Amino acid sequence: MQRIASLAIVLTLALIACVAVAQQPIIYPARGQSAMQQQTDTAQCHAWAQQTTGVDPVALAEQMASSPPQPQQRGGLLRGAGGGALFGTLIGGAAGGHWGEGAGIGAVVGTMGMGMRMRREQQQMEMQQTGMRQQASSQLATYNRAVSACMTGRGYTVE
Repeated sequence: MQRIASLAIVLTLALIACVAVAQQPIIYPARGQSAMQQQTDTAQCHAWAQQTTGVDPVALAEQMASSPPQPQQRGGLLRGAGGGALFGTLIGGAAGGHWGEGAGIGAVVGTMGMGMRMRREQQQMEMQQTGMRQQASSQLATYNRAVSACMTGRGYTVE
C-alpha cells in the first residue's frame, strides 16, 4: 500500500509539471526586443502576475508535492473478519448453539463489509486528490493569463 501512495505522489507531481509546462505561454519579441530585455520583462511580468493573482507557482507546486499521503490501513480486512466472527459467534450461540457457523458467516460478512469501506475511503481520497489537481491547474491558468496580459502590454506576441 505504501508503494501505491508513493506512486500516486510521483504521478501527481509529474501531472503538475506537465500541466505547468503545457500552460506556459510562448512569448515572441514582436518589436525586436533583445534577449536581455525579454528576460527583464518576463521577470517583471511574473512578479506582477504573482502579486495580482496571489498565485505563487513555486509554492503551488511545493504544496502539491508535500500533500500528506493518506494513512495506510493495515490489517483492515483481518479486523473486519475478526469483528464479524465475534459478532457471528454471539448471534450463532444465541440462535441455538451454532457458534461455529455463526463465526464463519460473521467472518465472511465482516471481511466484505471492511473491504467495501476501504474501497469507499480510497475513492474519496482519489476524488480529493483530483479536486486538488484541478484547483492547482485553474490557479496556474489564471497566473499564466496574467503573465500573458503583461507581456502583450509590453509589446510581445504571446501564444
